[in-house]
Amino acid sequence: MRILVLNVNTTQSMTDSIAAQARAVASPGTEIVGLTPNFGAESCEGNFESYLAAIAVMDKVLSYPEPFDAVIQAGYGEHGREGLQELLDVPVVDITEAAASTAMFLGYKYSVVTTLDRAVPLIEDRLKLAGLDARCASVRASGMAVLELEEEPERAVQAIVDQAEKAVNDDKAEVIVLGCGGMAGLDDQVRARTGVPVVDGVAAAVTIAESLVRMGLSTSKVRTYATPRPKKVIGWPVTSGPLAS
Repeated sequence: MRILVLNVNTTQSMTDSIAAQARAVASPGTEIVGLTPNFGAESCEGNFESYLAAIAVMDKVLSYPEPFDAVIQAGYGEHGREGLQELLDVPVVDITEAAASTAMFLGYKYSVVTTLDRAVPLIEDRLKLAGLDARCASVRASGMAVLELEEEPERAVQAIVDQAEKAVNDDKAEVIVLGCGGMAGLDDQVRARTGVPVVDGVAAAVTIAESLVRMGLSTSKVRTYATPRPKKVIGWPVTSGPLAS
């Protein structure tokens, strides 16, 4: 089984960290391929960068030359998952929905701890769109920029722990979700400090994607995510694939 794990930004070191976390939980025989978009922002922290990332991720997947069995979009609260589902015949799993749905197996309410405060409304919207908001106690910002997660890991963990403890004590959350792909691999540290289950979206997405492939299931194509109708697309950046002009 081959799973493509798409970083939504262009920082290669973050792609490497995300792929390493994915490989740590993947089953024997599952190949994890970490991919970095060919264009876009070095980090995604707002609507402009998120929409840009959506195009870049679709571009990267469509130009991948080898067969693959599933795709994971490793950006929390980012746009683009729906487009990938229309374009592909294999399962597409977004870490936002994977983490939140997993958290609901572990407790009555969950809270998301993300990066900057400006990302909070985006995440709230994506959870609401996915129908996962009813059991979300809160979405809290750690105050750490995406790139700072790698540059200052100790401070990042402390900032996440501070907000996680407030989510548990003040918002009555029973599970914490790490709300950024760049937080991949921090779950054990946060769990040890808070004493509650902590869900890493990349790990959750890999497990879900493997299960869907094993069950022979993929996106329904009868309506919402039907393959795009054939038409001329001007200026699409990809050089091969169904939308190449």
